[in-house]
Amino acid sequence: MGAWSDGCSGARPDELSAPARPPAACPDGLSGVRSEGSPGARVDGRADALPEAVLFDRDGTLVVDVPYNGDPARVELMPLAREAVAAVRARGIPVGVVSNQSGVARGLLTRGQVEAVQRRVEDLLGAFAVWAVCPHGPDDGCGCRKPAPGLVLAACARLGVSAARTVVIGDIGSDVAAARAAGARGVLVPTAVTRPEETAAAGETAADLLEAVRLVLSADAAHRTGGPR
Repeated sequence: MGAWSDGCSGARPDELSAPARPPAACPDGLSGVRSEGSPGARVDGRADALPEAVLFDRDGTLVVDVPYNGDPARVELMPLAREAVAAVRARGIPVGVVSNQSGVARGLLTRGQVEAVQRRVEDLLGAFAVWAVCPHGPDDGCGCRKPAPGLVLAACARLGVSAARTVVIGDIGSDVAAARAAGARGVLVPTAVTRPEETAAAGETAADLLEAVRLVLSADAAHRTGGPR
C-alpha cells in the first residue's frame, strides 16, 4: 500500500492487488473510495428511511480488539460482523471504517503494519468504501482522533454523503461521541470493555452488531426520536 502522509490518513487500494491512492493530509486523511450504492436509497417508497452511509469502528466492533495489533494473522472477526456488513451492502449503502490507531504515535506500530491489518480485514469482510485512520496519540491535539469528529466528517465528505444521514457503529463511548460531534447518528454495541457510563450515555445501543445494523436499516422513526436506550 502507498506511504502515508503526515497526519491522519487511511488508505485502501481500489482493488486489493492494486497500489493505494496517496492519502491526504489531516483532517481529510483517507482514500480508496469505492462505489457501493447511491445516497438516499429508498425502501418502502421512502427516500429518508435508510442512511446514506454506515461507518464502523474497527477494533472491538468489526474485529476482536488485540491492543496495538500489527499482525494480520491475529485478526479475528467479531461475532456477526460478516453478516452485519453484508446486510448493509445488500441495501446498496456504502460502508467504511473510522479507526484510532495511536500505536503509531506511541512507536508500537508502523503504518505499514496498520495497512497490513487493514488488508486482512478486507480479506475477511470485502473491500470497504473508505478507510479513515488516525495515527495520533491522545495528547497530540488531533481533530480527527475520536471522540473528535474529524474522521467521521472526512469520511462523509469523501463519500459525498451528509453526516446527518450517516450512522457510526462502535463499541466504546468515543465512537458515539465522535458521531454526535459530527452530527451523525451513533449506535453503541457494548462489549466487556465498554464502561457502564458509556452505555448509559449512548443514545442508542444494540446487543450485537447485527442487531445494530437491523436497527439502522429499519424505519426512520428511531432516528427522529433518538431511538431506544
